[in-house]
Amino acid sequence: MKITLLGTGTSQGIPVVGCDCSACISTDPRDNRLRSGVLVEIEDANILIDTGPDLRYQMLRNKVKRIDAILYTHEHNDHIIGLDDIRPFNFAQKIDMPLYAMPRVADELENRFGYVFSENQYPGSPRAILHRIESTESFEISGHTVLPIQLMHGNLPILGYRFEDFTFITDASYINNENIQRIVGTKVLIINALQKKNHHSHFSLDQALDLIAQVQPSTAYITHLSHRMGTTSEWEQELPDNVFPAYDGLQISI
Repeated sequence: MKITLLGTGTSQGIPVVGCDCSACISTDPRDNRLRSGVLVEIEDANILIDTGPDLRYQMLRNKVKRIDAILYTHEHNDHIIGLDDIRPFNFAQKIDMPLYAMPRVADELENRFGYVFSENQYPGSPRAILHRIESTESFEISGHTVLPIQLMHGNLPILGYRFEDFTFITDASYINNENIQRIVGTKVLIINALQKKNHHSHFSLDQALDLIAQVQPSTAYITHLSHRMGTTSEWEQELPDNVFPAYDGLQISI
């Protein structure tokens, strides 16, 4: 399995427009962060998590030539609004793209992208098939089991995903014990931490580190970072030996 971090920033990315804080003016390439996106390659399946506003550039920059399915964590713009950019994969692969999302998120995709799911599609529109999934039930993509992990993003239930020994979590602020147990045994965990201070809808760095200590993966990476965290070279000094900063373009093999 190979995981590629396509984007590791929040909804504004880094640098933030008009900001001259230390992270936004940093020359460290790790501090230049697109909006969230992950590509999971398992044998013959390329599975994308979320379609944010930077999707086209992420696909070009990482030379992605095929997507077999897309999983959605939730319906916020920085995780769905790039859906239109699946068209090249429709054309090249001659498929209607399978999309997997909770019923609420699937309904929102249909509302916002009515032209994609219309019975009378405009020629050249993206083509997709929605699969409504439940947060408590695993499902299969190309013969590979995907286990949803229910998270809370403030007051909004969202999903993380586990693939064998890898778990991806973003935008979480709370995970109950039942879902923590679904993560236990993971070798590689990617988890969000917005900033050092507590936030109403995202883990802080200390909260993310506490959860990592509870789950005890072999290796963990911190993602979905705000410019308020500061430069990577500064905050990475606070990490335990098995925890690392995620950055755009990072590839992890399991």
